[in-house]
This record gives sequence, C-alpha cells and structure tokens, in this order.
Amino acid sequence: MASSLLQDKIYCMNYTKPYTPPTLTVDAVIFQVNNNTLEVLLLKRPNEPFKGEWALPGGYNAKGETTTDALERVVFQKTGVKIKDDLRYIEQLYTFDTINRDPRGHAVSVTYMGCGRNITYNEDLEVAFFDVNKLPKLAYDHANIIKYAKERLIAKMTYTNSAFAFLDRRFTLTQLQTVYEIVFGRKFDKRNFRKKFLGLNLIHETNELWRDGAHRPAKLYEFNSSKLENLDRSFD
Repeated sequence: MASSLLQDKIYCMNYTKPYTPPTLTVDAVIFQVNNNTLEVLLLKRPNEPFKGEWALPGGYNAKGETTTDALERVVFQKTGVKIKDDLRYIEQLYTFDTINRDPRGHAVSVTYMGCGRNITYNEDLEVAFFDVNKLPKLAYDHANIIKYAKERLIAKMTYTNSAFAFLDRRFTLTQLQTVYEIVFGRKFDKRNFRKKFLGLNLIHETNELWRDGAHRPAKLYEFNSSKLENLDRSFD
C-alpha cells in the first residue's frame, strides 16, 4: 500500500500540465420509420464550425443540469421536438470522447438514441428527417454516430420489444414485419417471421380488423407492454 501511494505521489509531481476539463455536450439520434425508410432527424448548423452542414441535434451540457435535462432543453430549442412527449423510447447510446472530434477543442458527447412515430418538429427551423441510407454531408463525427446508432437499434430489436416505438398502438402483422425489414435492411419470410414473433409472446390479438380498400381485412394486434422489455430469447 505504501509503495502504491508513493508511486501515485511521484506521478502527480511529474504531471505538470494544468488541468483543463473537456467540454461536455449531449447529442440525440432520433429515428422514425416513414415512407418505407428508416429516417434520422438532422438540423442545419447556423454557425461555425461546419456552418451550413447538417448535424445531429445537440449542444452544451450546462452546469447544474443532468445529461437528460440538457438533452430535453437542447433538442426542444433546436428542433421543437419534445423528448418526453414525441419519443416513445429513448436510451443513452454511448459516450463519444475522441479528442479531435470537435475543432474547437476536446469535447465529450453523451449521446442518446430515441425512436418514435410521426414525430413533429418546428417547421420554422432548418430541421428535417433524412433516410439513413441517403444522408447529406454531416458535421463532426455524426456519420459514424448514426451508423453506430443504427447497429444498436438492430441489436435492440433482436432482444427487446422496442419495435413498438415505430408502430401505432394497434397494427397488423404485415405492418410489424415491414418495420423489421426496413430497420434490418432485408426481407423476412412471411410464414417464418409470424411463427417466430408470435412465439415470443410479446403481442396479443385484438378484436379489431384492419380494412384497406378491396384487400381482405387483417387482424390487429397490440404489444403486451408499451414499456421496454427484454426477450427470453433472441428474435433473429
């Protein structure tokens, strides 16, 4: 113990650089499924650095705020999206701390991922949803962050009921399968998908039907819970 304390003391004596804490920021990766695509919310930066380029909604975490408090404030101010009202599911994604990710200096981003349906935003601001597969040039390291978030979302949907965030309260099995195909980026066999998903006991049949023009009415289902739950086994 004495030797360890001595080594720590020597290290502190040799470390002569003044301590400058990194800037703490928050960023939001907000997904929705729309027009048969997985979309992410972006805003056009009004100021340098990267003025005029698209970026994730984000900003500084002020003193006295938790990261979730800062996230709610920043996202609403910059996009008009209310985290608690407009998103059906949100979680802390990752802390990105690459030293050179911000040209102004060392900035650590606590990034969150949220999902919703028919998300409304302030149309007076330069904000828009983009297909994740057709993104514009992005500021900072946001292209890598979105890629990481999409991978996390796919993983999340294999072992949780998180797909509920993209669907109406009541939905058909076809609509459910479509969401999985859009997020995963591949087709599923209809019969196998339904057998596997119904076997997870995540959803239940309702007494209502979906009618779409001349097509045969389809049964409507609901998730057993609108809160995030882990599966007993992987879906995929």
